[in-house]
Amino acid sequence: MMRRMMTMLLALVMMMSLVACGGSDAGTDAPENSDAPYTGVEDGVFTVGMECAYAPYNWTQMDDSNGAVPISNVPGAYANGYDVMIAKKIAEANGWELEIVSSAWDSLTPAVQSKTMDANIAGQSMTADRMAEVDMAGPYYYATIVCLTTKDSQFASAKTIADLAGGKCTAQSGTIWYDSCLKQIEGAELLAPAETAPAMLMSLETGMVDFVCTDMPTAMGAVAKNSDLVILSFEGEGDFQFASEEERAENVNIGISVLKGNTELKNAIDAVLGEMTEADFNQLMNDAIAVQPEV
Repeated sequence: MMRRMMTMLLALVMMMSLVACGGSDAGTDAPENSDAPYTGVEDGVFTVGMECAYAPYNWTQMDDSNGAVPISNVPGAYANGYDVMIAKKIAEANGWELEIVSSAWDSLTPAVQSKTMDANIAGQSMTADRMAEVDMAGPYYYATIVCLTTKDSQFASAKTIADLAGGKCTAQSGTIWYDSCLKQIEGAELLAPAETAPAMLMSLETGMVDFVCTDMPTAMGAVAKNSDLVILSFEGEGDFQFASEEERAENVNIGISVLKGNTELKNAIDAVLGEMTEADFNQLMNDAIAVQPEV
């Protein structure tokens, strides 16, 4: 009888120990059936996804110069650029450790949805389609849409998008530039989209296309590293058109993706961005362009 009681007591102690261990688990997910919001940073690590190949927003370099941050899934490589600078400000303001993860453009939104990333800071426009899939903090930059060509191109003096008729063109895949803007140029030959921003620029520099469509920061970064390129900026009726000013704003406002319904993290990010002005954003972008390496 005594042996049976001791066995039962030992089993009870073991069960209590397992419960205690389970209760102290510091996982990143909120407990099931809990009202506690999932912020993604319960472990104190702010995990941010970006391409690390989209200068001047983000790029890869092989040392930690100019404040670069290690890329957690690419040993020996470091990320830097405007997005990294913004991520550092958010992490520092909230007392979080920053982790940068390199991810393909098309994998960014699914990574946030699956909680692999806490947020994407990757030069993403705040479009209605994207905001149907994730919530977005920001804007953290206001980026006008431009075209980029070479100085010796027949299109170098284009004043309106109509002047680009007949030219070969492309843009990065999965962007408003490719899906909407370039299709507005009547008579233009739209080639297959480029997988990355560097591939897009390479197609222009090698003569595969006559011009590309992108945003002003990407164009500014390209011109800073290649004096043979020229930016084409349009205004009014000669510019790319949208159904409304609200739709235009969606496509030039750049935001930070978080999990749908993750109000706590969105608010924490917005609190940091709210302390910055458009002039602050522009200065930080200029700082990023100034230290952008040859890519």
